[in-house]
Amino acid sequence: MKILKACFFAFVFFVLLFNTGCNNDDNTTEPTTMSGGDDDPNVGGEDPPPVDGNDPETAGTIQLFNPSAVADNFILVNDAGNNRAYIMDKEAKILHEWPLTNNLGNDAFLLPDGRLLASLETDDPKITLGGQGGKIQFVDADGTVLWNFDYSSEESETHHDVELLPNGNVLAMVWEKRTMQEAEAAGSTLGIDVFPDALIEVNPTTDEIVWEWHVWDHIIQEADDTKANFGVVADNPQLINVNYVPNERGDITHGNGISYDASKDLIYLSSNFFHEIWVIDHSTTTAEAAASSGGNFDKGGDLLYRFGNPEAYNNPEGTRLFFNNHYPNLLSGTDAGKVLVFVNGAGFDQSTVYELELPASFNLLPNTDNEPTISWSFTDPELFSDRVSGAVRLPNGNTMITEGDFGLWEVSRSGEVLWKFEGPGFYWRAYHYDKDAPEIKALGL
Repeated sequence: MKILKACFFAFVFFVLLFNTGCNNDDNTTEPTTMSGGDDDPNVGGEDPPPVDGNDPETAGTIQLFNPSAVADNFILVNDAGNNRAYIMDKEAKILHEWPLTNNLGNDAFLLPDGRLLASLETDDPKITLGGQGGKIQFVDADGTVLWNFDYSSEESETHHDVELLPNGNVLAMVWEKRTMQEAEAAGSTLGIDVFPDALIEVNPTTDEIVWEWHVWDHIIQEADDTKANFGVVADNPQLINVNYVPNERGDITHGNGISYDASKDLIYLSSNFFHEIWVIDHSTTTAEAAASSGGNFDKGGDLLYRFGNPEAYNNPEGTRLFFNNHYPNLLSGTDAGKVLVFVNGAGFDQSTVYELELPASFNLLPNTDNEPTISWSFTDPELFSDRVSGAVRLPNGNTMITEGDFGLWEVSRSGEVLWKFEGPGFYWRAYHYDKDAPEIKALGL
């Protein structure tokens, strides 16, 4: 049956493109090809061609290396370069697209009832760093805006990523401005305004911010003992060195992704410029989140755990693994307790996807190897994006990788490249959905 299915798949390719092959070879074999049409996503991109009648638009070019091993699913593509969010199949045929009111601020993902939760750019962003946003929306299948939340001013702005929490609230990332005077009083040595990260939880029924956490409440510096937050960085791994990032226009942490662990009420925050992922206790009150005690772990808003770059807190133990990182994707099912991370590989011109085994309990200690265990990884000489990107695990065990400046890969557990998609966009992330998933049924696909 698998052989018949593979041949049928290839036959369809022949009819469409006069270029066929029914093969089960590895990635050293010429693939079947189908042709179609910094985190700052607005890097250009031509307008897409119009869809003619019922003929689906093709989003790009497919390379099929091993048809029988490819997961037969739908994909939500976030094309930030062309400000498009659409569902496509594995032949790159666009099956559904949401008309968006504003440019993508990066993330958009599908909810079980068919709504899209999107981080968008406001009409006039005030904090114009890579990944800027300022607007969050729930969008219906036909483009109707069901909820709009604007959070953009000279003082603070949402950016990059959003997450729907089990209680129906929305978790969002925020840059907040600290003036040069405030920063210097806190021990910053940059001599400029800085924009550390924060997190806010918004009730979409009332637009009320019901919980928040701020990097600024958990910083340390060892540059000036006459200023606030003075201490020994290496002795305080639970705190964030305010002087670790040398400049970057004051974007001193550059958070670029969040994931939520509902079983432990924890938030995983990807800090690109620290080359780390931070674990934060969400069970705290807002007051506790500003302190160092309270919550389920009695650590308040201090970091419960951090990994990827022990150099960020002057830890001589452990090996640095991350060189810019995106999307801390917490896995579930048989992979529960693991996380996928896309490491951009800045300075190496080669990216890597890591699957990491998280510790059962968090013991973040000074002068100790606190790094998780690598349980799987994938890289390739052709895999490189110095911005955005991510990876998701598919139900058949394969991994789908978003390479921001290229498109998508599907690879097996053994490292075999099975399928590729290349398009004329700039791809923040892509998400997998089974064809019978509630999200897909809600769209009528």
